[in-house]
Amino acid sequence: MLPRAGVTQTLARFVAETRWETLPDPVRHEAKRALLNFFAVTIAGCRTEPVEIALKSLAEFSGGKQAAVIGRTDRIDALSAAFLNGAGANVFDYCDTHLPTVVHPTSPVAPALLALAEMRCVTGPELLLAFVLGFEIECRVGGAVSPGHYPKGWHITSTCGVFGSAAGAAKLLGLSANQIVWALGTASTQSAGLCECLGWPAKSVSVGNAARNGLWSALLAEKGFSGPAEPIAGAQGFLAAMGEPPNWAALLDGLGTRWEVTNNSIKPYPCGFVIHPLLDCALDWRRDHPTANVTRVAVRGNPLLLQRTDRPEVATGRESQVSLQHAVAAALVLGKAGLDQFTDACVNDPAVIAMRRKIEVGSDPALSTIAAEMDVFTADGKKHSVATQAARGSSSNPMKDTEIEDKLRAEAGRWRPGHDIQKLIDAVWALEKSGDVSNLAAMTVPR
Repeated sequence: MLPRAGVTQTLARFVAETRWETLPDPVRHEAKRALLNFFAVTIAGCRTEPVEIALKSLAEFSGGKQAAVIGRTDRIDALSAAFLNGAGANVFDYCDTHLPTVVHPTSPVAPALLALAEMRCVTGPELLLAFVLGFEIECRVGGAVSPGHYPKGWHITSTCGVFGSAAGAAKLLGLSANQIVWALGTASTQSAGLCECLGWPAKSVSVGNAARNGLWSALLAEKGFSGPAEPIAGAQGFLAAMGEPPNWAALLDGLGTRWEVTNNSIKPYPCGFVIHPLLDCALDWRRDHPTANVTRVAVRGNPLLLQRTDRPEVATGRESQVSLQHAVAAALVLGKAGLDQFTDACVNDPAVIAMRRKIEVGSDPALSTIAAEMDVFTADGKKHSVATQAARGSSSNPMKDTEIEDKLRAEAGRWRPGHDIQKLIDAVWALEKSGDVSNLAAMTVPR
């Protein structure tokens, strides 16, 4: 790849110069939807084993009580809080997805901003603006290396999320364009994450680090910690190291007029988003045929579906979140696709195991990542064909605001029955009017 000067500087100036007043109302609204969903999925993940182990490990080295661990009474230093909340948000694969890149954009960005908001005075408009800008930068960097980056084994949420958390934190800190270049440079050299770790607690490390290291990159830049002039598009910068012919249009075209947050998808099911259209088909069919005896199931989806989730044999709930066979089998057997259907117990349910073995998979490049087709064969000799062109939760078929609220209420109730989360819901919808957002994370803790 030939180096291209001025790319990182262009992005940095965009972050430094964009003002709240220039954000369209739909962009502001999508940012609040993403934050509501973030709180839901982070509450869901805050007591999982990866978060528990990481908290115990980090607490040994942290003397600070600067920021909250979402959903818990624990407080820790801001960098560790960013790590833990980033890991917790992504641990169940229940977080949002930017469809063009399959980045989970909020998990790395929101934790960095919320931790920083507990250290500095931050208003609601400042938080939303920084979030939108961080979201924009990580997804545009992700677009520059897509579609080849993810299939090569790079966990794009982690590798590109660190740019988003750095950019968002830099905006909150009020850094100059030159300082933002430095922050992005320090972020670029910390970009890491492998898809081989999907389905294992190890995945959470790179997502947590994307949040933590992006925040740290901005804090370093604030103190004068410098970096190269072109860390993204330099001769040996991020794009060159990734070995993909860069998609320059995805990186720079429409900057400030086309907003990536409007291409966000919020998940109704806690598993890889490429599985969601299959779950729509399976659940709809199961609802209409609750007693049918299934003998064989043939599914077809985008090639990415097979690349990432063709896993007929799984042993744990974590693995099942990236197994199309398990997800479809559980939906057909149980008629549900919630957190309880992606547990060790469900993985080892004899009826689910038997159904997994009946599922055949195929790919069709003509199908988008949010589309799927399914043929269900029953003991009476009938073939039932089901299809969807736009999975529930995708930007083409989005969840309603009330459905996102219900998701947050449901996860708060799973955390502790009677946990009243309405105050947080009201606070997020009213962020434009807030002069101090330092207590947002604290609202996630049951009284």
